[in-house]
Amino acid sequence: MSDIQSGLQLRSLVRKNGELELSLQRVPTPEPAADEVVVRVDATPINPSDLGLLLGPADMSAAKFGGTKESPVVTARVPEQVLPGLAARLDESMPVGNEGAGLVVKAGSSPQAQALAGKTVAAVGGAMYSQFRVLKARDVMPLPAGTTAADGASWFVNPMTALAMTVTMRKEGHKALVHTAAASNLGQMLNKICLKDGIDLVNIVRSEEQEKLLRGIGAKYVCNSSSPSFLQDLTKALATTGATIAFDAIGGGKLGSQILSCMEVAANMNAKTYSRYGSSVFKQLYIYGRLDLRPTELGRDFGFAWSVNGFLLTPFLQQKVTLEEVQALRQRVVNELKTTFASHYTKVISLQEALQPDILAAYNKRATGEKYLINPNKP
Repeated sequence: MSDIQSGLQLRSLVRKNGELELSLQRVPTPEPAADEVVVRVDATPINPSDLGLLLGPADMSAAKFGGTKESPVVTARVPEQVLPGLAARLDESMPVGNEGAGLVVKAGSSPQAQALAGKTVAAVGGAMYSQFRVLKARDVMPLPAGTTAADGASWFVNPMTALAMTVTMRKEGHKALVHTAAASNLGQMLNKICLKDGIDLVNIVRSEEQEKLLRGIGAKYVCNSSSPSFLQDLTKALATTGATIAFDAIGGGKLGSQILSCMEVAANMNAKTYSRYGSSVFKQLYIYGRLDLRPTELGRDFGFAWSVNGFLLTPFLQQKVTLEEVQALRQRVVNELKTTFASHYTKVISLQEALQPDILAAYNKRATGEKYLINPNKP
């Protein structure tokens, strides 16, 4: 356990010469202002979005591991051709970690801050791979009695993204949706939301084991992309549900294009007249992840009524919903933290362990259904 006056923080640095360096730095803990609290971070998840900052586009297969057991250092090379796209972060040591939870160990003088003293809270605000974080009182959320930091660590990114998908579906006039990498923590949450809210969800997975997992929690439509009958199964599910919006965590390869193509076939099953321009049914593909780093390949066999866009949670919250709607979504997460939005972790690791070769390789695989949790104050 670290003294509150300072604590370790995991930082990522990309130098102008193309070297990525991961290290632990000791940073002072500022005295909280009147409207701030000091949170001892006891749980913070490793999300794909965190890996985007932590590792960037570095080639981790050739990473070098040095330093000491207490202060490990990892280095790797970033391909020269991608450095121009990283110009804004070159030679800047950056803290990592989008979300987490822990105990308020010190509070500012304001009533709002004092009311949080000694409470376990969840927070989002960056730099959560730290032993201590100073945060605005308004930016932390008290967790219900009996809720641990591990229970509340993943309260924001996955739950709010899953809810954002269903809200987007409704606001854009679709009646059912498709989700890839559907056996992930987020995918399981989305299934529980859709079952509870009466929304038809077409799940795309890549193994029989993942299919069995989802069916075990009540999923009705599960299509295995490794099956020889995948495209026929997907088309049948789309025709049955009428799903015309998809959220794709894979990104690279042909899967997004296959989804749009099967949507087109499903739409034409009930077409009254033929059009050489394809179906008039609008099909939307949102790409929100990069589990496959290859280029996205799009065919041209799905007509002209379609769109492909990126999807991120922050722009959605800032541009697509009101403050009142955001508060309602956050409250739903709190109310269902141990049910709908429960997260499951493969392993709990320390900051030092996060930089060990075998553990880093494991969480960098980004395998569906595997999620690592960091406890920055774990000895």
